[in-house]
Amino acid sequence: MKFITPVTLCILFGISAYAQEIPYSVSKQLWPDVLGNHRAVISVGKNTDAAEVKIEWRRRDLDADQKAIIITDEKGNQIDNIYRVNISREEGHFVFQPTSGAGKYFVYYYAWSGRKGNGGFSGNYLKKEKEPNKDWVTKNNLTSGQLKLDQAKVMEMQSRTAFDSFFPMEIVAKKSEVESLVKKSSAPYLVFPEDRKFPIKMYDDIPYKWVIKGSPSLFTATAQRNEYYVFQLGVFASIQDLKNVKIEYIKSPFAATCFNTEGYDTKGNFFTKIVDVKKGKVQPLWIGLDIPKDAKPGLKEFQVKVKPENASAKIINVKINVMDEVLANRGDDETWRHSRLRWLNSKLGIDNKVVKPYRNLEVKDQRISALSGQVTLKKDGLPSIIMANGNALLAGPLTFNILMDNQAVTFNRHDFRFLKQEGGKVSWESTMLNDKLKLICRASMEADGYLRYKISVSPLRETTLDDINLQIPVKKEMAKYFMGMGLPGGKSPENYDWKWKGPQDSYWIGDVNAGLFCEMRGASYSGPLLNLYHPAPPPAWYNNNLGGFNISEKGNVVNARTYSGARTMKAGETLDFEFAMLITPVKPLDTKGQFVNRYYHDGSHPEPPLSILESGVKIINVHHANQINPYINYPFGSVDSIKRFVSDWHKRGVKTKLYYTIRELSNQATELWALRSLGTEVLADGNGGGYTWLREHLGSNYNAQWFTPINGMEACDAAILTSGESRWYNYYVEGLQWMIKNTDIDGLYLDDVSFDRDLLKRVRKVMDMVKPGCILDLHSNTGFSKGPATQYMEFFPYINKLWFGESFQYDKMPPENWLVEVSGIPYGLMGDMLHAGGNPWRGMVYGMTVRYPWFTEGVNCDPREIWKVWDSFGIADAKMMGYWEKGTPVRTSDPGVLATVYLKHDKILISLASWNKNATAVNLNIDWKKIGWEPEDRIVCPAIENFQQGKSFGLNEAIAVDPVKGYLLIINKKK
Repeated sequence: MKFITPVTLCILFGISAYAQEIPYSVSKQLWPDVLGNHRAVISVGKNTDAAEVKIEWRRRDLDADQKAIIITDEKGNQIDNIYRVNISREEGHFVFQPTSGAGKYFVYYYAWSGRKGNGGFSGNYLKKEKEPNKDWVTKNNLTSGQLKLDQAKVMEMQSRTAFDSFFPMEIVAKKSEVESLVKKSSAPYLVFPEDRKFPIKMYDDIPYKWVIKGSPSLFTATAQRNEYYVFQLGVFASIQDLKNVKIEYIKSPFAATCFNTEGYDTKGNFFTKIVDVKKGKVQPLWIGLDIPKDAKPGLKEFQVKVKPENASAKIINVKINVMDEVLANRGDDETWRHSRLRWLNSKLGIDNKVVKPYRNLEVKDQRISALSGQVTLKKDGLPSIIMANGNALLAGPLTFNILMDNQAVTFNRHDFRFLKQEGGKVSWESTMLNDKLKLICRASMEADGYLRYKISVSPLRETTLDDINLQIPVKKEMAKYFMGMGLPGGKSPENYDWKWKGPQDSYWIGDVNAGLFCEMRGASYSGPLLNLYHPAPPPAWYNNNLGGFNISEKGNVVNARTYSGARTMKAGETLDFEFAMLITPVKPLDTKGQFVNRYYHDGSHPEPPLSILESGVKIINVHHANQINPYINYPFGSVDSIKRFVSDWHKRGVKTKLYYTIRELSNQATELWALRSLGTEVLADGNGGGYTWLREHLGSNYNAQWFTPINGMEACDAAILTSGESRWYNYYVEGLQWMIKNTDIDGLYLDDVSFDRDLLKRVRKVMDMVKPGCILDLHSNTGFSKGPATQYMEFFPYINKLWFGESFQYDKMPPENWLVEVSGIPYGLMGDMLHAGGNPWRGMVYGMTVRYPWFTEGVNCDPREIWKVWDSFGIADAKMMGYWEKGTPVRTSDPGVLATVYLKHDKILISLASWNKNATAVNLNIDWKKIGWEPEDRIVCPAIENFQQGKSFGLNEAIAVDPVKGYLLIINKKK
């Protein structure tokens, strides 16, 4: 596979002179990747003891002289003697000993050593090769400075694969060539129009291609009707710094935008960006032209004005020949067109429409009703009553307290008003005044029971405050469990104090049938606090570590208090205290879906055996890093394989979901270079490093993340970190719509995602709009996110299933931790186990198994034998009643052995599990009146491989339960 040679470029651009006619190509055969991704092919004309060569390699790396040079013959034999004359970025001048005689040799200059493995790359470039033999150096008089040796000819420059190639946009112009180019122009900067097929990739150098063609003032292209046509302008600050570069369009027949200077954020708000260019740097400007479907064919001419704030404008004349053909889907089906860049400014899903299963909010006086609960507001805008699932949660009104001189500040004026009332969102505002302070409370409630608050505190004169705090008093009977602010899920403490530390900013307090989640907001990042995103705490609440949180129990009240501590505020200063709350459970528990929708999940081998159909598997998760979906968070590079896979399994009645999130982005993304041009808006800054491809093409200022060599594929997947909330969210939503339409996937598998709930709502809306019935399941590693149920609770209204098992120690966790942090049951969700196969006995108490074919060495985790019991019993149609419910009809005689019953009209399935340290004999205490029928006189213990031996017990017989184990028992109705 050959690229256009520099000679051909000379012809294309009318350049008559070229220093060295070196073609660039892709090797027809792969060489060992440890030799690096680039080589020069040279030829030695005759047998000789020393051959001299000058390779004009035009490299990007600044330390070319520190990297090893490896030379081999055609058979791969390595040359020992290499004498360096001059090694620089621009050329490699050296002498070597061609021990295989006349013929072809290969010069490798990016060789490395290390390890490539799933999840990571460790390695570095080889340092300088060993010194040549002194006798050989002396024999050939190499130190004299006057070399008279046989010359090796450079035949071509090769890359190992097309993806590795530097040609043409990373072939660096020499310093002298750049100086000559700049000298010819009197302008303080140069502008290079560039086709979308050649993304601008270098910011510290200009490509040699630009030296050849110069800095033209004309860009010509051919487009089709209905195409979103994209091209680039490369601004080179050759003489001076450029400030606030703007783009204007003069008499453009098309709507146009420059993605670098303007756009729409994740909330749909228009914004502009300041683009500065340092002297000597290159700034790509990506411009999109919206060519309508009804455009009249023919030549369209207009001008693009590049206007820095501190330099004269430069005009680029644009000529677009619009063809008669109509391009399907704006060009989005072909990534090379870059038409998808318009997705960065998408507003898809940004609205207040109600998402199923929720209904329109109802407002009566100051009471707002939703599916999951009701909120009655006071005149200060805060709730006085919160009803959760029909239960009164609060022991008193929420209060936002400001303390001065150890007394709560009161206000003599309260102005409350509703701002907007829509089906999916109601917003309101309350203004409070006294002679010292002004408070403005702006808040909203959404149809899923989510409340968002922002209380602005402004002193009318300099004021010293003892504290500003938020207090949520919860009825003790409802405050059974607590989780967050440094505590794992468990029993609610009587007293607890916490200071800001670690990835924590939220808590949940409540019981299975009623609870409240509260998150303290206002930090620079508001998504889940993963190990990749640890922002500083919200400044108003944190207050230089004077702020914190505590729980105190008094009588029948459990008070959750978030405080900010003492401070002095100046007149005109404003502090914003933000927090959000979510009423739980967020929706009714879907036990039938839990037992019917069984998962196949094997990351490396997503293609399951047909035998899964016999096991009742209904859903397949296709992870990334495999041949079906190789590239992390960029499924667009493997659409055909995904589409085939989905189609094949749909024919068998099995749904297929895809790993596709945002936190990292594969280096295989076509739009990588356009995103790179946006600075740190989409791609996070960092120290670089990682896989060699990243080092060679991105250079610096990136954060290397997940790395995978894809089995059976030459291309590696080397991801970099994204920046949190950015326009990539908009692209993601549009990309999801496109994937559903074009591959027919049935939803997403979300694996420790970093985006916020607003984006997840958009995701759910798009899925419901394109393909109702799509499924979202959410996985998290507790070691990764330090309490995933708290980190992700604001997602729960739009999630179908949880998988919070990684790093959980199932045999050590108390029942309260299982219930609150793993099961999802208090929130209206159910989940699966993961780590080391979970604990199958305890898991069944919460309706959980592992996913098939989850495997842990030394542990049999196969859930299929339990699934057989499910099916023979008919568990999907049973009523699940857990030990946590007051009205459960089955309990044991020992509080350390817990029972959950699955009740049908003619039989019951009882799940027993022990949390005792020793074997325990227990009796079943069954309320047959609540059951409603008379039982047979025996308890059946069905045989389940690796779970329990088949046996039976008398109805009143004591059952011996081993530690950390249990039983599945069946009692039939008496005939």
